[in-house]
Amino acid sequence: MGRYSRLHEIRRMDPARDYAEILLLISQYEFPWDYRQGVSVAFLRDYGVPRISVLLDRTQEFERAGQKRYDDTVLIGYEMAAEGFDSERGRAAARHLNRIHGKYSIPNDDFRYVLATTVVGPKRWIDRFGWRPLCAQEVQALVEAGRKTAAVMGIEDAPDTYEGFERLLDSYEERMFAYDPANRRVANASFRVMASWYPRPLRPLVARFSLALLDEPLLTALGFRPQPRWAQASASAALRLRARCVRRLPARPRRFPSRPQPRSYPFGWRLDDLGPHWARNRPLEPLPDETEGAADGPSRPTAAAPDSSGRTSSPDRRRRARNS
Repeated sequence: MGRYSRLHEIRRMDPARDYAEILLLISQYEFPWDYRQGVSVAFLRDYGVPRISVLLDRTQEFERAGQKRYDDTVLIGYEMAAEGFDSERGRAAARHLNRIHGKYSIPNDDFRYVLATTVVGPKRWIDRFGWRPLCAQEVQALVEAGRKTAAVMGIEDAPDTYEGFERLLDSYEERMFAYDPANRRVANASFRVMASWYPRPLRPLVARFSLALLDEPLLTALGFRPQPRWAQASASAALRLRARCVRRLPARPRRFPSRPQPRSYPFGWRLDDLGPHWARNRPLEPLPDETEGAADGPSRPTAAAPDSSGRTSSPDRRRRARNS
């Protein structure tokens, strides 16, 4: 497979229909590392909003179990998208995510903003540091995935274009970014998790490198000073050099997708493992479209059973397993 063969394949797809497949190609084959970095920086932006960070700080999830909190966020997103958002596995993950959020009173505007970071963050990172920019079909697939996430979470007034998500994010940050001690505490806890992935002597350098990639409004809201220009230039140059090297590598073979390798679950995970321990004791609620369809007929099942690997499995997959 040539380096650009998958791009040609994606350009022949219809994002409205094939958005889940395109998202899989982006996150597991074309830009696995860059996509994860874009999502990570996107979630850092949430901490610049006191209304969000105060809630996160109050739960103490980052302080007590920062690595698990990070892994859970990645894995719930992976579970939702792995077999398609409309698969039973994806819908079970959405119900579980709604169960976790259901404990808190979170304004719709905050949900919309966090959703916008997951659409805009990966595109901005990949366009800046990826081995090639995203094509129009890939951008629209991010939008469609964001809109589908909004639908299953009951988030109202989600934009229907990338430009709409970008305007939502920028205008929200202009209004809501402000320093609060909780911002700094939650950000520090996240940086400690990321630094722990590297040998101890490298951790101060990793922290400075990470801060050098963040824009000044976010740094100010988090309570950090802007990094020196040489640090910003060095960090950007290192990532652009990486992009040039990746561009010369062969395309990732289809049989070797880049999947999450969570440090908190070295032997696999079940859906109920993800999130705070109290969440598994809360009842599951139907998804918005299941509630709306209840009057017209039976809704979809409200939970997926775990298979022997520890991951949730659809009824079809369980039937195939029994027949094999």
